[in-house]
Amino acid sequence: MQTKWAVVLLLVGALVFMTTGCGEEEMIGAPAVTDFEAERQALADRKQSEKSVNQRAKLAPPKPDAAASTEGYATGERDYFYDPRNKRDPFRSIRFVDNGPEQKDFGPLGDFELGQLELQAVIWDALNPRALILDPGGRSFIIREGAAIGKNNGQVIHIGDNLVLVKETYENFAGERTTKDVELRIRLSQGG
Repeated sequence: MQTKWAVVLLLVGALVFMTTGCGEEEMIGAPAVTDFEAERQALADRKQSEKSVNQRAKLAPPKPDAAASTEGYATGERDYFYDPRNKRDPFRSIRFVDNGPEQKDFGPLGDFELGQLELQAVIWDALNPRALILDPGGRSFIIREGAAIGKNNGQVIHIGDNLVLVKETYENFAGERTTKDVELRIRLSQGG
């Protein structure tokens, strides 16, 4: 029983000790708002003086020194500019093998055959014709001349008043390529 009271008294004492430091007290030696404002002004003055020194250095003729005579090397005083021309891409693997020209990204319209796509509308303007294409899922896409479309490397070559002409390129097992022009026309509604 006595140990129980000792534990209770110890807990109460710890609680009283912890709560006595929670009052609002003025901290002795803590910086005040005026101290922060003075530091801020000193920093602004220092930056202004550095800026004026830099402007004077730009106006003054450059000093010939040993570091400037080493042509082609960057120094701490001059800015360095990296010229990537005729240099290897540092982020590309050394073991990279070029497999020929890159394939165009056909996007979502590259997942379907041309027969699955439906021409819904044409904005026929002499300067910039566009067409609205629907995929089998009902999503609509706006295409222009030169756009990639279809599974067989199709490319839109002409947009007329009610049709879109697509040039598809097929490759057979021997690697020979053949092209085929496919027309997508606006389907007239059927019904009475």
